[in-house]
Amino acid sequence: MDSPLVHRMQGFGSTIFAEMSGLAVEHGALNLGQGFPDTDGPQEVLDAAKAAIDGGRNQYPPGPGVPELLDAIAVHQKRFYGLDLDPRREVLVTVGATEAIAATILALCETGDEVVTFEPYYDSYAASIALAGAVRRTSVLRFPDFAVDEESLRAAFSSRTRLVLLNTPHNPTGKVFTRAELDLICSLAREHDAWVVTDEVYEHLVFDGLEHVPVATLPGMAERTLTISSAGKTFSTTGWKVGWVSGPAEAVAAVRTVKQFLTYVGSGPFQPAVAVGLGLGDDVYAGLSRSLQAKRDVLVTALRDIGLDVSVPGGTYFVIADAAPLGATDALEFCRELPGRAGVAGVPVSVFHDDADAARTLVRFAFCKQDDVLREAAVRLSALRA
Repeated sequence: MDSPLVHRMQGFGSTIFAEMSGLAVEHGALNLGQGFPDTDGPQEVLDAAKAAIDGGRNQYPPGPGVPELLDAIAVHQKRFYGLDLDPRREVLVTVGATEAIAATILALCETGDEVVTFEPYYDSYAASIALAGAVRRTSVLRFPDFAVDEESLRAAFSSRTRLVLLNTPHNPTGKVFTRAELDLICSLAREHDAWVVTDEVYEHLVFDGLEHVPVATLPGMAERTLTISSAGKTFSTTGWKVGWVSGPAEAVAAVRTVKQFLTYVGSGPFQPAVAVGLGLGDDVYAGLSRSLQAKRDVLVTALRDIGLDVSVPGGTYFVIADAAPLGATDALEFCRELPGRAGVAGVPVSVFHDDADAARTLVRFAFCKQDDVLREAAVRLSALRA
């Protein structure tokens, strides 16, 4: 029999992350493909989760989220960005940012509505847009600087544009959108009366003195912006799947209507632990960023030392390199062979593109790993150069 999978999801098989992580396991390779840290986050956060479990907080949490986490998210947005939120009406806890993205698109898009996003894009964006029966319209960010192409971006908008899906700091490129670029995006959203949905999960992982600018802080944007983030990247707890969405009460209510029929609730004892994390001091947040910046520098230096052209990321967990000097002509095939040939796993950037030729030989490597792992990966890759 043919696959019973609905037409709009044809083409969405196993994710590239599952495939490359599977190959890493099969070959005993260092996994620089999937973006998870190989060390734990702040001890205070881990201890709070243990205390919540021991304290019996193991049943369904309230649908919108536990009160202390809702409060902590609101305080966090005020503390870092000056945004005033009603934690009971303008914040919703989700099972990671991935669910927040899916629930938001499903809540806001009718069949045939258009969603503007940048490519390369995180793979769940395309799937969520397809699930909603919406249409993906993209503007390409090109290696090595990944600057916004104004002409291309303007062309992506139309009378059917319903929302803009923006990720900053950006996965997979590591780009931190500038204020001027954000102003352009916002002006087009206002012109076309579109919502802006911002995925800001890497908000605290910004390097070199760059500034993360939440779209909701820009003039005239708070009333048309839904902001998404999570604890996974900030506190190195990717397996906990605690995310959230915040914004205008009526929009958050719409997302909540959809979300309750997806997972209903989740991550019960981890929610109060994340509330503790959000209240940690500025030194903790700064330390997380400094640590990752140093890891970035280790990997960037190592990749350059073996002759690769590298785009230095301004944030996130990831660096993109052109693998052509290692013999790559097709990054997907190169990455499928890499764990067996060199004992390292990466991810081909082309799978995040509609225009695969824009990233034909580009590979994303994750640097959220221990320094000795990063150095060993570089040694193994250098063997390919030889």
